[in-house]
Amino acid sequence: MNKHIFLFTLLFSLCFSCGESTPNSKKTAKDDALEISEEKENKKAEFAIIIHGGAGTILKKNMTPEKEAAYKAKLEEAIRVGYDILKNGGSSLDAVEKTINIMEDSPLFNAGKGAVFTNAETNELDASIMDGKTLNAGASAGTTTVRNPINLARLIMDKSPHVMMAGLGAETYAKEQGLTMVDPSYFYTESRFNSLQRAIEREKVELDHDDKQAFYDPEIKDSKFGTVGCAALDKNGNLAAGTSTGGMTNKRYGRVGDAPIIGAGTYANNNSCAVSSTGWGEYFIRAMVAHDISALMQYKGLTLKEAAHEVIQNKVPQLGGDGGIVAVDKYGNMVAEFNTAGMYRATMNDKGELVIGIYKN
Repeated sequence: MNKHIFLFTLLFSLCFSCGESTPNSKKTAKDDALEISEEKENKKAEFAIIIHGGAGTILKKNMTPEKEAAYKAKLEEAIRVGYDILKNGGSSLDAVEKTINIMEDSPLFNAGKGAVFTNAETNELDASIMDGKTLNAGASAGTTTVRNPINLARLIMDKSPHVMMAGLGAETYAKEQGLTMVDPSYFYTESRFNSLQRAIEREKVELDHDDKQAFYDPEIKDSKFGTVGCAALDKNGNLAAGTSTGGMTNKRYGRVGDAPIIGAGTYANNNSCAVSSTGWGEYFIRAMVAHDISALMQYKGLTLKEAAHEVIQNKVPQLGGDGGIVAVDKYGNMVAEFNTAGMYRATMNDKGELVIGIYKN
């Protein structure tokens, strides 16, 4: 009898011990999972910034060493302005605006000073900016006397009840708000004017020979490219994106591309990413490229890299368009996705690491 009691007591003790160890094991597993989660969270970048200076048939064989060095120097100058703002705790909106200002003031890019010419030999500029925290946005289209269109887009977002203003009305508002205004001749650059003349001549040849090729440009062989843009994440976790352009060489009838269209050329949402586009605007509008990348992330669970690849490498080409985007997600991951031969681009992370690219490979 005592033997049976002893065995029963021993079994009961073993079972009780096992019962106690199970919760402890679960607790340990839970703690491990929490630690892994926190480790992942710690890998989130404090801030990040990415820019582009346009996409197109940018080939090394067509680029002189001097011109390549000039582009790289200007891309670095621009991105460091935004990087310093973010590093010092500034907002992603300020970083985007000030970074784009540098590219708008450079004749190297199709924005601001380097804007391309319309068929009427004028320069008509478009821009937009978006706040990922509030989903507020501002845009301007078809201005001819506003020195920095991205500043006007920011003012429209911050101080007006509207999202977009165009033409003379936008310029009137810019004057009222004290923005820097210039004579239209400020935007003249000989290289862009010569590109227009070649585009017009090429068009005549196309009409004579029924040639369906795009307008020709010796440096970037697609007159529809050249936009500048920026996407950034700040230390407060807020995303922003902005885009500025002179549009398409030889454009007519007040044509407006994707750059000032929220959701096509620019989009930012703190729940997903911030995107700036550059490409054949008509197709980027139809595909709502910038918003679509955000939506694929938010609703389908794709990563930024997966979403950007799907839209730029599959959706846009299927429609017949081409171009690219730069984007940053809420964790500071950055992507420069394009389906052309090249795209002027640069990135800087919170460690101060700078990467500049021009060509596909």
